[in-house]
Amino acid sequence: MTSAELTAKLVTIDSRNPTLVPDAPGEHQAAFFLADLLSSWGFSVSKQKVVDNRFNVIARAGPAAPGTKSLMLNGHLDIVGVDGMTHPPFDPTITDGRLYGRGSADMKSGIAAMCVAARDAVARGIDGEVVIALVIDEEYESLGTRALIKSGIRADAAVIAEPTRLALCPAHRGFVWLRLDFHGRAAHGSRYDIGVDAITNAALVIAELDRFQTESLHQRTHPLLGRGSLHMSLVSGGTGLSTYPDLCTLELERRTLPGETEQTFLKEVGAAIAKVRETHAGLEVDISLTTAQSASDVGTDEPVMRAMSDALREEQLSPRVEGLSAWTDAALLNEAGIPAICFGPGDIALAHSDTEFVPLAEIDTATRVLSRFVHSWCNSDP
Repeated sequence: MTSAELTAKLVTIDSRNPTLVPDAPGEHQAAFFLADLLSSWGFSVSKQKVVDNRFNVIARAGPAAPGTKSLMLNGHLDIVGVDGMTHPPFDPTITDGRLYGRGSADMKSGIAAMCVAARDAVARGIDGEVVIALVIDEEYESLGTRALIKSGIRADAAVIAEPTRLALCPAHRGFVWLRLDFHGRAAHGSRYDIGVDAITNAALVIAELDRFQTESLHQRTHPLLGRGSLHMSLVSGGTGLSTYPDLCTLELERRTLPGETEQTFLKEVGAAIAKVRETHAGLEVDISLTTAQSASDVGTDEPVMRAMSDALREEQLSPRVEGLSAWTDAALLNEAGIPAICFGPGDIALAHSDTEFVPLAEIDTATRVLSRFVHSWCNSDP
C-alpha cells in the first residue's frame, strides 16, 4: 500500500472530533483500522484508552536498547466538522494531482506518509526504535498527546506530520484565552446620573489594548514567527435599548511567542485596565483565564533539524525552514523534553476550510524524506 492509497482510505473514515461536532463518531474506527494495519506490517501495537471509546494507537518497531536512538512520529486522528464543504468530505476525489477530502491535508496524508515511511525504513533495517503515536483530540484539548506523555512514553526526538508544505517547522505560536466581565449599573436610559454603562467600559479597555498592539506588541518579534498578536473574539452585553447595561462580557485571544505565557497576557491586560482607570476610577472588571497553550521552539541547529535537512538534501530538495502559524502538539512534546518539529504534506491554510486537498506529489515526497530520516536517525550514534 502506498501512502497516497492509505491517505485515500483514511479520508473515507469519518473521524470527526465528538467534542467539536455533536454526535460525531470520533477516532475509534480510524484508530482500530490503523492498529490492525500496522500490526500486519510487523509493528508491535497497543491501544491506549484515553476517554470512552477514544484510543491512542502506539506502534513500535526496532530495538529499544541502551546505546541506540529512538524516534517518535506523531499524528492526530481527529478532524473537524464538514459543514459548508464544496466537495464530498469522505469521498476521496483525485483531480489535477490533488486528493480532496476532509482531513486530507490536516492530517491524514501526514499520518499515511509517516506510517509508510516507518514501514519502509524498518524493512531496510534499523538499530534503534521508531514509535508511531496516533493520538486523539488534537483539535480540541490534545487529550491524546497529554495521555501519551503522562504514560511515560518518550523518544530522543519527534516529528509531527502536520501540513507544512514540506517545510521544516521548528517553531509555532502558543495562545491564551481570557474572559473579562465588565460590571456596570442597570438604570433607565434617561438616568445617566445613576446608570453605569458596562459596554462603554469594555470599549475603553478594547481601545487601550488596540493601542498596545499597534504601538508596542509589534516590537517583539521571533525570527521565524514574526510578532505575537491579540484580537477581540466575542463580546456580549445589554438587555434593551432603553437600559444601561450592567454587564458586558469580552472574550479575547492572545497568540504568544516562545517565552510568552498566560502571565504575560494577564499583565498586559492588567496594564490596559489600569490605564483606563486613570480616567475612569469606577471601572469594575473580573478577569478569568479560559485556557492556554505554550508556544513551541526548537533550535535550527538541533540534531533533529540537522538530520531532517540531510534527508531533504538526499532527495535533491533544498530545506526550507519556516515558522508554523497554528498551534500543534509539538509544544507538549517539547515541554516533556522531546525535541519536536513539524514536517508534512499539505498546506495548513487549507485545514478546516470548505475546500481541503493535498497534492499527491507532496505525499510521495514526504514519505521518501521521512523514510530516509527514520533510517538515518535510528542507525546513528546517540
